[in-house]
Amino acid sequence: MSTLVKEKAKSILDRYQYKPGPDKESTHYCPGCGHGNIHKMMAEAVDELGVAERTVLMSPVGCSVFAYYYFNMGHIQVAHGRAPAAATGVKRTQPHAIVLSYQGDGDLAAIGGNNILQAANRGENISVFFVNNAIYGMTGGQMAPTTLIGQRTSTTPRGRTRANEGSPIRVCELLASLEAPVYLERVALIDPKTTIKARKAIKKAIQMQVEGRGFSLVEVLSPCPTGWKLSPVDSRKWIEQNMLPVFPLGVYRDRSKEELAPAEPMKIETVEQALGLAEEGGAGDGKGTAPLPETVFMKVAGFGGQGILFLGEVLAESGMHAGHRVTWLPSYGPEMRGGTANCHVVISSSRIGSPTVSTPNVLVAMNRPSFEKFVDDVVDGGLLLYDSSLIEGVEVPPRLRGHPVPATKIADELGNTRVANVVMLGAYLGLTGIFNREQALQALKLHITRKHLLEVNEKALDAGMAAGEASRK
Repeated sequence: MSTLVKEKAKSILDRYQYKPGPDKESTHYCPGCGHGNIHKMMAEAVDELGVAERTVLMSPVGCSVFAYYYFNMGHIQVAHGRAPAAATGVKRTQPHAIVLSYQGDGDLAAIGGNNILQAANRGENISVFFVNNAIYGMTGGQMAPTTLIGQRTSTTPRGRTRANEGSPIRVCELLASLEAPVYLERVALIDPKTTIKARKAIKKAIQMQVEGRGFSLVEVLSPCPTGWKLSPVDSRKWIEQNMLPVFPLGVYRDRSKEELAPAEPMKIETVEQALGLAEEGGAGDGKGTAPLPETVFMKVAGFGGQGILFLGEVLAESGMHAGHRVTWLPSYGPEMRGGTANCHVVISSSRIGSPTVSTPNVLVAMNRPSFEKFVDDVVDGGLLLYDSSLIEGVEVPPRLRGHPVPATKIADELGNTRVANVVMLGAYLGLTGIFNREQALQALKLHITRKHLLEVNEKALDAGMAAGEASRK
């Protein structure tokens, strides 16, 4: 005799260990909110389709901002409205990943309106779940693009009007005017019958992606008891009485029956592989360059005007010419020139998971404030290069390999203080031998076209390499 066992979907965590505070059992959603229902349906669909190990969920700003507390799958938290853009990036670089975008109406239809429109128009092979509760729920109940005519919100206390705020945006109808989308359906959370239909639609949207058909979106009319100032029971009735006349339920596009060309078998089995984080030996261009002994996580810092960002960019490009994988991420204050500036550089023989460097193993400091700000972030045994012409009387922690380089003084002697950054580039090359002079010079030539400037920068590179080699000895 068989026994029916009802249990939580495996793609939902048994205990919400990522949630801060002592309560690890309940969600952050308000009583009667529809988000929990939709989460459950998504997780069950992912499990039933057998794609949990390669699923990546995108959630932006809104009530669902903490969705990563609950799902046992890959997750990327993105800026307000940008989930379709981030989903596009993941799907195009890792086409075997199953990418889900989860968005509210203020997020998708307002600040992210162009993102969703363009992703749908391109026919990106992603599955989007759009929660429509006709209001900005998280930030105080303001009017959303889907707010109904006459509906009172904190920003429309007398009710929305066509003359002043325009009509509600109907997302399914809007996207149905495009050629590319393959599946568009609007469902609701009102009663058991509509909830069952919603569950089927969510699974179908993911199935369409698994089959490689293209862009799918399921719009869910969902209750917001807190924002509407209604009880959970009355909120469900409010959807039926007020939202359904404006947002009719139904299928707006379905190409699930169209014949597809045979797809390549999917070989990706883990989230790490789906995100491209699996280790791969060898250098970035496949030319046989010797792999680096360890990935370089570098931070280059100084003040605006010292060419900090230029130094980081040339370092990254030199590494690229040497056949390595590289990233370069700039960061600077709003004042730029004269203000603080730093950049993150990663040079690796294998794929790079993130361009952000929080704990560098190499710090290049071109002024004292940068030295003091970042020196404690460097990992034990890390390399510290600093311009001793401008940074005097400092103590290098014994846990670091400190190398003072009088970069500004050397640049002055060459007749141009502005090439101190290239002196420091040369010093790093001379000290580590990470790539050769010709590769660095090739990177410099991409940016410097005037002959006399190239000549002084070449001299600065050579002088810095000599200083680095001397420091190594």
